[in-house]
Amino acid sequence: MGPGVIEFFIWLGLLVGAYVLSQWVVQLRLKRACDHIMRDLEEKGAIDPESATPLPYERTPLINLGLRDMRPKALEYLLIAGLLGRTKEGRYYLLRGPRESGLFNEGSGRQ
Repeated sequence: MGPGVIEFFIWLGLLVGAYVLSQWVVQLRLKRACDHIMRDLEEKGAIDPESATPLPYERTPLINLGLRDMRPKALEYLLIAGLLGRTKEGRYYLLRGPRESGLFNEGSGRQ
């Protein structure tokens, strides 16, 4: 094998590594956004449709400065997973508590 082939595989490995790292970072940010939403609803006492509360980060902003806000996508995932409920008026509430859902890990230091 010539030096060009070895260099190709090195660059290919670096490219695959960069892709895997970027996907891991996105997953970490999405989990943190889910934790934030669950904690926000828990603090507001939104545990049933009567106590449901609107969330200001439901919609994606038209002009996005800085890093992407993961909360709208996290909200969508939590609804699909059955952890949150939504009223007809667009208010959100917890269907299961954060500790029941397993979102808060015991070793993460969050209580």
